[in-house]
Amino acid sequence: MTNGWEDSAAAWIADMGEHGDFGRRYVLDPVMLPLALANGAKTALDVGCGEGRFCRMLAARGVTVTGIDPTPSLLGHARKRDPQGTYVETDAANLPFGDGAFDLVVSYLSLIDMPDVAPAIVEMTRVLKPGGRLLIANLNGFNTAGQETDWSLDEHGKRKHFQIDHYLTESAAWIEWRGIRIRNHHRPLSAYMKLLLAQGLTLTYFDEPRPAADAPAGRAADYVRAPWFMVMEWAK
Repeated sequence: MTNGWEDSAAAWIADMGEHGDFGRRYVLDPVMLPLALANGAKTALDVGCGEGRFCRMLAARGVTVTGIDPTPSLLGHARKRDPQGTYVETDAANLPFGDGAFDLVVSYLSLIDMPDVAPAIVEMTRVLKPGGRLLIANLNGFNTAGQETDWSLDEHGKRKHFQIDHYLTESAAWIEWRGIRIRNHHRPLSAYMKLLLAQGLTLTYFDEPRPAADAPAGRAADYVRAPWFMVMEWAK
């Protein structure tokens, strides 16, 4: 079954631009970039790099980055924007790299796209050097458990509260916005934690980040009311 990414690639590239959408620019980047650079990583792997935006951000700061993604059109754009970069077409469960090849492995909103996340976590751990860091940004389970129910509205159409259902049941759903239609996978936080702990990793950072101070106030309010994202850092 297709996951929608190839058909949505052009719309996704247009939506991201160079600065990313609201969530990346104002919520995740201010947390993810400092964490990625904090331990002096020289080599990094971006798993599910898409159009290569975060790869370019790391490369501009002196990190040697490899991006992998299974979507040809997104990788084509990444290579066009960054001709000197290294981009490999593969999926996260079959990383064509040796054990301990990277100081840092990043999964920036890519776990939600994977129908079977367990082998991907095994592979991401395998290619980390001892002492290396696995940095994950993911949709919060409270968000993905509400993708079908969404916001409850009052009689004036204003948002009352965000609704969730079947939080503990893993599921998949198609989501659509601005010409993009992709398949996301909902898992409770416990599902990810069990898989990561089973690899012998140590949690060194966790947050459900708020929008940055310079975020447009109207959009920021919804991200405060219902946490969209979580960020985790794990040490090998």
